[in-house]
Formats: sequence, structure tokens, C-alpha cells
Amino acid sequence: MAQARLQPDVNFLGIEKALKFYRHAVDRIGRWDLRNVRILRADAAIFLHESVPAASVDCFHIYFPDPWPKKRHHKRRFVQSSNLEVLIRCLKPGGELRIATDHADYFEQIRSVTLAYAGKLEEIEFERPASAGQGERTGTNYERKYVEDRRPIYTAAFRKRV
Repeated sequence: MAQARLQPDVNFLGIEKALKFYRHAVDRIGRWDLRNVRILRADAAIFLHESVPAASVDCFHIYFPDPWPKKRHHKRRFVQSSNLEVLIRCLKPGGELRIATDHADYFEQIRSVTLAYAGKLEEIEFERPASAGQGERTGTNYERKYVEDRRPIYTAAFRKRV
């Protein structure tokens, strides 16, 4: 939301499955009168696969996705091969994928999955959004909470090869 305030000429689409967080976002969009933000309550993997055209997205920001820490739940993690293929399809040539997590094990999985797509993605430096405060990587409420808990923040960024 803060990034959208700083870039009123850029359109943002948020996808949130959990009703609690969706309602919070809708409320904030309204209170801040953000006309360049839309929020959709949906399963992101299904929505992207079924509704987003190829080569139509400039950047995906995946900040602090649910880590599903139990091994038997790892199949529910968003950043996995099948979803990465959809993200790559949706990205414009030169489009970017930016990921942040506080979960070391999940970050290792992210590194492993993205490495398998080195022919389609090149790793780039993670660029902090303009809305991130001093010492922040993403500027999200989750990040602030995790930093306060002294959890390390792991980031990665990639560009779709042309």
C-alpha cells in the first residue's frame, strides 16, 4: 500500500486468500484513497494460472509467504516449480520477481527451485521498494514484526531473461 502511495502512476494488484488480511487491505485502500490498487480475494496460484495473460506483469512481489513449516505441508508452499512456471509465463521480458521471507528452510527451497530456472531467470540484486524505511528490506508490517523478534530476513530477486 505504501509503495502504491509513492507511485500513483503504477497499477498494483494484491492477491490475498485469507479473509482477515483481505478485509484489512480493502479498508486501507479505501482510507488511503488508493486509486491505483486493486485487491482480489483468491488463491494466487489458481488466479495467476487461469486469469493472467502471458507477458503482462512487470513485477511480482512475494513478501513473507506462508512457510508451511511442517514437512508434510511443504507441498502447500507458494514458491514451488509449478507456480514458478506460471509466474515466469506471466512476466514481461525483463520483468522481475522479488521474494522475501524470514524462514531459512523456505528460503533454501526458494533458492533451489529458482536455480532450476536459471535459463529463464537471472538473479539480480534485491531492490528495496521506495516505501521501505531505514534498515528495512521490504517495508511491510510482517518485516517490522520479524525484525523486532530478531529474525533474519532473506531476500532474492530475479529478472526474466529476454
